[in-house]
Amino acid sequence: MPFSVPGFVGSQISLRCAHNRGIAKFHFFNDGESQSSKFELPKKGPASLRILSCKRKCIDFEERTSANEVRKEIERCYELIEKLGRGVVYLGSSRMEPDHPHYMQAMELGREIANLLDCTSWTGAGPGLMDAVTKGALQAGKLVGGFKISREAGQWTATNVHPYLPSETYLTCRFFSARKHGLVDAAVRTTVSDRTAVIALPGGIGTLDEMFEILTLIQLERIGSELPVPFLLMNYDSFYSKLLGFLDDCEDWGTVSKGEVASLWKVCSDNSEALEYLAKIYNLMQIKEKQEF
Repeated sequence: MPFSVPGFVGSQISLRCAHNRGIAKFHFFNDGESQSSKFELPKKGPASLRILSCKRKCIDFEERTSANEVRKEIERCYELIEKLGRGVVYLGSSRMEPDHPHYMQAMELGREIANLLDCTSWTGAGPGLMDAVTKGALQAGKLVGGFKISREAGQWTATNVHPYLPSETYLTCRFFSARKHGLVDAAVRTTVSDRTAVIALPGGIGTLDEMFEILTLIQLERIGSELPVPFLLMNYDSFYSKLLGFLDDCEDWGTVSKGEVASLWKVCSDNSEALEYLAKIYNLMQIKEKQEF
């Protein structure tokens, strides 16, 4: 039977189910103080141990598993995209601080691509390289949209409110699946005039998850089949070189076809290479030359 557990900022709840007595015991830790509560569990079902970090609102397990709630959030993502317009979707680490060289490169890239393509920049609206790209696009005076999530890089963000983006330009998602729908759809070209792209900056597990999911959709022609969506892998300081070596090994093992991966994306070692590639894809070379002249 579904139940709700109230928790507040800074609290942690440990739920332990006794194997032989069918007893569940809660331990609340808040500012160093501990409180306990227990209740009987139904006889059916295996014993389990769960650690729950609660933020502000109750965790309603019935609501979290509701397909209808996920559908509503996906619809909100699509509504935001229709409002701000499709554009360049950035994936990347939320851990890199402003003093990291990749942060500065990402900010420059966000600014230059926003100027080049004159489109909306879409990010995870979080810290790290997402923040760098957001600042870069705003410096260019272009729109920025975001799909924020309350969990970033192994820590819970202090608030679901972005520190400087207008509230109407981003959506705080509860469901990762809805957020992924938003990030994918924001890059899908619906008309020839759409200038979109997916830019994978250096990142960790979350970035790789999003990166390979979109790469798979391109591979299977679920997106970009009629109007191609450029996918750029930013290999700053050879960050992804070992990954690229592994994918070469996959070709040797026969798990991917020869040249298949290389045909799905463009590997760029620096920003100038990325800008040149996008300008060529969208036939903007003549415009760029006129501006320089």
